[in-house]
Amino acid sequence: MGRPRSPWALTLDAGALIAFEQGKPKVRALVQRAKDLGAEMVIPAGVLAQVWRDGSRQTRLAALLSARNVRVEELTAPLARAIGELCGLRGTNDVIDASVVMAARRAGSIVVTSDPDDFRQLDPTLNVVRV
Repeated sequence: MGRPRSPWALTLDAGALIAFEQGKPKVRALVQRAKDLGAEMVIPAGVLAQVWRDGSRQTRLAALLSARNVRVEELTAPLARAIGELCGLRGTNDVIDASVVMAARRAGSIVVTSDPDDFRQLDPTLNVVRV
């Protein structure tokens, strides 16, 4: 059996990571709350690729990635198929957003994003927080 999931588990999209790196108070507070609670934070690998440019200059993001409760979710072949099926089902082609949805579903987490409408189109039942 795994450990119980925290209601504060977060899945972060590119907009959330950019806002975090920029020091935006709302996303920093959400991340700090998750850290304080020991809640898992998930970053799909494609999301990380969207925002990562220079680790020596992205110090906040680099520090976040090294936190023990942050997990970068790899893109496996079965996950890629599930993401593609979700895109087909919902009539979208944004595989990165779909990967965020799949990660949030598996983690039972809140999606932190700058663009909640994209995620509501993919899964209207998700708990989404705009930053």
